[in-house]
Amino acid sequence: MPKPRKARARSAGGGPARTTEDWQERAIATLRQVIREADPVAVEEQKWRKPSNPEGVPVWSHDGIICHVGALKHRVRLTFLKGARLEDPSGLFNACLDGHAMRAIDFGETDPIDRDRVQALVRAAVALNARTVRARP
Repeated sequence: MPKPRKARARSAGGGPARTTEDWQERAIATLRQVIREADPVAVEEQKWRKPSNPEGVPVWSHDGIICHVGALKHRVRLTFLKGARLEDPSGLFNACLDGHAMRAIDFGETDPIDRDRVQALVRAAVALNARTVRARP
């Protein structure tokens, strides 16, 4: 059985935009809501725009970058820039585990998003950013 084709979105200018599965868009919308609930004062921006992704990547900041979300080929990745410094007792991090700074959570199409555990990581990242800002001379 052939794989279903991805829906091709159009940019505001009418040209081709990034291609994203509907489930990925729903997962990103859910993560956006989870992050907003965890830290209502976090600022969301679109960064790292490029021709292959003219919309950019959603990035949340509060005293520094907390995390960003991206749609990859077969998954959605929530990346914490200082994730290696965060405690993850429940083992949510499942990607970028070899790096010295970042950690990520990859979600497949059928993977549930554990709102409480993701929010705990967001809050921990915000607290880490706050400690880092206070420690600067």
